[in-house]
Amino acid sequence: MHEMIWSDEAARARDAGAPLVALESTIITHGMPCPENLATARAVEGEVRGAGAVPATIAVLDGRLHIGLDAAQLERLARLPGPMKLSRADLAVALATGASGGTTVAATMIAAARARIAVFATGGIGGVHLGAERSWDVSADLQELAQSRVTVVCAGPKAILDLPKTLELLETLGVPVIAYGQDALPAFWSPASPHAAPLRLDSADAIAAAHLARAALGLPGGQLICNPVPAGDGIPYDDLAPLIAQAAAETETAGIAAKQVTPHLLRRLGAATGGRTLTANIALVRSNARLAAAIARALQTVPGPCK
Repeated sequence: MHEMIWSDEAARARDAGAPLVALESTIITHGMPCPENLATARAVEGEVRGAGAVPATIAVLDGRLHIGLDAAQLERLARLPGPMKLSRADLAVALATGASGGTTVAATMIAAARARIAVFATGGIGGVHLGAERSWDVSADLQELAQSRVTVVCAGPKAILDLPKTLELLETLGVPVIAYGQDALPAFWSPASPHAAPLRLDSADAIAAAHLARAALGLPGGQLICNPVPAGDGIPYDDLAPLIAQAAAETETAGIAAKQVTPHLLRRLGAATGGRTLTANIALVRSNARLAAAIARALQTVPGPCK
C-alpha cells in the first residue's frame, strides 16, 4: 500500500485534532504561469492559516502522495518541468511509476477522503464541456463529487463549461450544489450566472451542519459549495460569454481535446481579457480558502443531527 506523506505542519494539526483544509495542486502545475503560481499557492495557504485552520496542499512528488507540502516542496512543484495532471484515472499510475504531478479536484478529493480531511478549497470544478454531445468531454470531478465524502468549496463550475448540463448531471449524481449567500449560481470568474443555484446556505455553520447530516444519512459523496468571487475582482458573465464561445470554437477547430482543453481555454481567455481572468482567479481561490477554513472550524463545534 502506498503511504501518505504528511508534512510536519499537517501532521501536527491531525494529531491535535485541529481543523484542516485540503488544497489542490493543478492550479500550481497547470493553472497559472510561474512565478504567479507559487505566489498564489503561498497566499492561499496563508489565507487558511489566517482564518484559523491548517492548509494541506496535496500533490504527488516522485511517486509519493503528499498531504501538505513544506516550503521547498511547494517551490519545487511550482517549477516542475512537464508535471502530470492527475485525476482518478492517473493517480495510481503516477504512484506506481515514481512520477510527479498536480492533483485535480477529483484526485485531491480521493486523497483528502483517505486522509480524513473533510473540507477542500479549490478554484472552480470541471464539468460538462461545451460540445460534449459530440466530444463526450465530461470531467471526472463530477463523478468524484458523488463518491468521496468531502465538502468542496469552489467559485462554481468553470465558466468555460456548459453550465446547464453540468447542473443537470450533478443533480442526477445526487450532488448538492449550494450557492453561498446568494440565489444565482456563481460561474468561476463571474460572481453570478443566469442560472439559479439548486440550493442556498448563508453561513459556515449551516454548511457544516449539512455535511454532518449527509454523513449521518450514510450518503456517499460530498457537497459542492459555490462561493462567488469577490465582486470587485469578478468579470460580468455577459462580458465573458462571447469570449468563451469564440475560444471554445477555436479550440474545437484546432483539435485540442481531453486534458489540454481547460489549460488552453484559460490561456486564451487570459489573453482576451488582458489578464483580468488571472486576477479574478487569484482572488476567488483566496476567498474560497477563507470560507473553507471557516467550515472546517465549524465542523468542530456544530452539533450533529439528532439520531
